[in-house]
Amino acid sequence: MFTGLIEETGTVAGIKKQNNGAVIVINCTKILDDLKPGDSVAIDGACQTVTKLTSSGFEVEASRETLDLTILNDYKQGQVVNLERAMSASSRFGGHIVTGHVEGMGNFLRKENQGLSYNFYFTAPQNIMKYAIYKGSITVNGISLTVASLENDIFSVAVIPTTLKETNLGSLNPGDMVNLEPDVLAKYVEKFTRKNSSNITENYLEEHGFL
Repeated sequence: MFTGLIEETGTVAGIKKQNNGAVIVINCTKILDDLKPGDSVAIDGACQTVTKLTSSGFEVEASRETLDLTILNDYKQGQVVNLERAMSASSRFGGHIVTGHVEGMGNFLRKENQGLSYNFYFTAPQNIMKYAIYKGSITVNGISLTVASLENDIFSVAVIPTTLKETNLGSLNPGDMVNLEPDVLAKYVEKFTRKNSSNITENYLEEHGFL
């Protein structure tokens, strides 16, 4: 599990495509202090397993499914990526619950200067948008962000200068793709209400204080 609070940005040192996936080499510094093979690291929000440590970073082996569903398939050498180690049991919990299971890709449209912050606008597929709610949480390239607006297949998030400085959002250009993960809590609510929809009546809602 992750929190969506990026620990540092790294760079893609190399990517070797194979028939069943790719070996991706990441250069970084901060997260190496206790990293070891077998650990989980979210790379732009995609949970990957460290297979090897290098002198300046680590390697992962991305599966074909990961490449098909994320922006990892289009990585180029030197590309800046967001990194977060899996949350430890003793960590303070910030951000929101992030699984690292990217469920779709969005398209960056534009950013608008709001003075202190920027509003970033993205398109997203329906399987992402159906879980997005105003002021709810969404993960963009591994970053825990709050939905600022929703309209059809477009959502926006407010991004403060610190987030721009410490993540790769500041390097986005219109048309760039991003990894998206909806709020997992919304999915559990959907499953629960769907399973119990036959028992939800007007009397039930009134008895439980919803009406």
